[in-house]
Amino acid sequence: MNVVVLYLALLFGGVVCFVLYYVAQYRVATLLRQRHPQQWKIIAEPEEGSRSAVRIWMRLQLVLRTARPRLPELLQDAAITRWYRVWRWALWLAWACWFAALYLQWRAR
Repeated sequence: MNVVVLYLALLFGGVVCFVLYYVAQYRVATLLRQRHPQQWKIIAEPEEGSRSAVRIWMRLQLVLRTARPRLPELLQDAAITRWYRVWRWALWLAWACWFAALYLQWRAR
């Protein structure tokens, strides 16, 4: 019975972390748009072509994943830095929960 509860908790934890990953990304984008409109303009407006939600999302991903030094540290905004850290670690935790649940399922056979 304890293994079943642990298995379900790991699955639920994985789902929560995946949702938190996207919420954190949304919060970073919202805070950038509100507090740093010039930097957001660089992300949101492409050099060529049309502006679309998918392109903005892809450019935000690029900025969050490859900026050295990291964008939140450059902006010195505590709220953006907090959400950035949540965004960075939530996906790793989600996959860890799901792999642990898969391991429990494999061991149960």
